[in-house]
Amino acid sequence: MERKVFTTAEEFHSANRELKTVLPYSSDTAVLAEPLDLGDRKIPNRLVCQAMEGCDGTADGRPGELTCRRYDRFARGGAGLIWFEATAVMEEGRANPRQLWITKENLDSFKRIVEDIRETAFKANGYEPVIIMQATHSGRYSKPNGVAEPIIAYNNPIFEKNSPIPPERIATDEHLDRIGQALVLGAELAEAAGFDGVDIKCCHRYINSELLSAHLRPGKYGGSLENRTRLLRESIEGAIQRTSGDFIVSSRINAYDGFEYPYGFGVREGCGIEFDSAEPSWLIDRLYGLGVRLLNVTMGNPYFNPHVNRPFAKGGYEISEHPLEGVKRMLHGTAELKAARPEMKLICSALSYLGVAAPNVAAAFIQKGGFDLAGFGRTIFAYPDFASDVIKTGGLDREKICICCSKCSEIMRTPGGTPGCVIRDREVYLPIYKEKCMG
Repeated sequence: MERKVFTTAEEFHSANRELKTVLPYSSDTAVLAEPLDLGDRKIPNRLVCQAMEGCDGTADGRPGELTCRRYDRFARGGAGLIWFEATAVMEEGRANPRQLWITKENLDSFKRIVEDIRETAFKANGYEPVIIMQATHSGRYSKPNGVAEPIIAYNNPIFEKNSPIPPERIATDEHLDRIGQALVLGAELAEAAGFDGVDIKCCHRYINSELLSAHLRPGKYGGSLENRTRLLRESIEGAIQRTSGDFIVSSRINAYDGFEYPYGFGVREGCGIEFDSAEPSWLIDRLYGLGVRLLNVTMGNPYFNPHVNRPFAKGGYEISEHPLEGVKRMLHGTAELKAARPEMKLICSALSYLGVAAPNVAAAFIQKGGFDLAGFGRTIFAYPDFASDVIKTGGLDREKICICCSKCSEIMRTPGGTPGCVIRDREVYLPIYKEKCMG
């Protein structure tokens, strides 16, 4: 079967039937324009700009020119929730030398970009989005000086094979304590900058996410599920304690890694790589008990098995499963977690491959109680006003959709690359692609 993003509803229905992915579809997408109450806050609609890093900040961590351009486009685009990109809380944990990095010294620059987002969005749409900052430590993918300087939870033969990372690069319990303290401080700084909330990032194999599968690690951060989730839980608890009552403390969590036990989360011993919701559901219950009311669900590792978290039409390797199978795993998996804790508001991921069918599938899941908000990642690079079009017309313009060609990721993986959409935003990003990826 051809692997391309769906440009008509008929293409989607045909593939859905042939592959038996059982993805629901609703012709009525009005639910996506409805607000969602979150405690004392109201998210204006159900459409979310996911955290999409631009690698275009300054050396000292401030938003750069392309950063400001990107968020101006997102603000005009009408999404009710903007999940502000990965922002480091320690210099050692920056994924690249131009990753955003929030500090007391550069706080004013973050205040300005948040104020600009609010002002621009209100002028364009008549409402302000909720804005949540993703606080991160990149762990094994840290490159603060442009070369790999990994800080890992444990050596993983799936990645390291016969060349383990030196033991001095394995974070001690005391080192992880300091990372937790930095994440809590990052939450305080996010509130001081004017963000509505913070995401204590726990996905895509960065340090918090890697710990979820640290079955073989000794000490207080490994072994038991209680220990493997300790850094996340204690960082979230600290953030809640150190910020005001109406400040949202959340997380983007990996519910499933796509690796067998004992190196993957969301799987069961002896069951291969089949998704198992038991441990993720336990974690969601514990976070709910701490006071968390919103979580952003994802899966996979964009550096190793990106077809799991962002099914693609074209990528860096061939996969046996059709991309629609990846969408099915993500959306039905999120719905399974929602069923286990209906009170928790969940954001889904992996919608971009659905093309014009994305709003219809998302609406059907929301109508059935499968999740609460529809998260769009690669789409927002290609089509920053997607939310406005969905709200006004009920659907997406086939001439604007992301085609899932992976060129934005290709730029991001190239030293010094600043990713964006080469196809739909070609005036800015085609020259960057040619220089960094073809030059």
